[in-house]
Amino acid sequence: MSSASAAIPQPGRTKAFLRLVMIEHSVFALPFAYIAALTAMFQLDRNIHWGRLLLVTIAMVGLRTFAMAANRIIDREIDARNPRTAHRELVTGAMSVKHAWTGSLVALVFFLGAAALLNPLCLALAPIAVIPMVVYPYGKRFTNFPQAILGLAQAMGPIGGWLAITGEWSWDAVILGLAVGIWIGGFDLIYACQDVETDREIGVMSVPARFGIPAAVWGARACHTATTALFVWYALTTGAGVFFWLGLVVVAAAFLYEHTIVRPNDLSRVNRAFFSVNGFIGIALFVCALLDLLVRGLTV
Repeated sequence: MSSASAAIPQPGRTKAFLRLVMIEHSVFALPFAYIAALTAMFQLDRNIHWGRLLLVTIAMVGLRTFAMAANRIIDREIDARNPRTAHRELVTGAMSVKHAWTGSLVALVFFLGAAALLNPLCLALAPIAVIPMVVYPYGKRFTNFPQAILGLAQAMGPIGGWLAITGEWSWDAVILGLAVGIWIGGFDLIYACQDVETDREIGVMSVPARFGIPAAVWGARACHTATTALFVWYALTTGAGVFFWLGLVVVAAAFLYEHTIVRPNDLSRVNRAFFSVNGFIGIALFVCALLDLLVRGLTV
């Protein structure tokens, strides 16, 4: 094989890397970055700036891909000791650590490049956004509340989406960012309940492992109640219209459904709550927010 052909990524490695970073899970945070960016555009001049929206997409996917790859690399020994995660690519050998680092650094370059093309403030704050992405996987080694670090990391999306359009700080975006961070931290509390026995055995720290599954489930319910309240606050501060409020009703109903199917004594439907319901929440609110902005005068 020539050096030129060797430098070309092989399809198997690409697919393995995409599985490693679970690229489809971008659906959780990306819609909220769009909501923030489109709301900022509405307030700015009521026009959709497609170039900036593309750069927001590249930045979000790039940062998330870097974060997931770094998470998998840092946690590969823990994953190998957990039956639920022992099939992951870095454990089975489907992806080497070297190639995982290469993919993560490429994603980081895309993130930093998009931030640089957006505006000076985005580029200046970009390194700060990277910090919680790297700290999070280490969190389970020194705190019982790693989900709080995850929530902080996820809150960056809407804040960054707004900054990308205006180049200025916005407390409205902070409200939306907090809502998203608390939401994702809350459903990660539920997800972590699957690993309680293994985590206790190997010394991984988490709310379920330290305080028990009932405490984690009730903590998730409190988080999602707070998320709903923050969404309402965001709607009020941005003067949202009827379609956005309709979206909040849908989101509240989805939260109620999620906490109906997941109970402390029945975790059999955790994956449905984690993947299906939470994916639906992001998409549903984005669609309603977009309709609301278009009805109120946002120009395509």
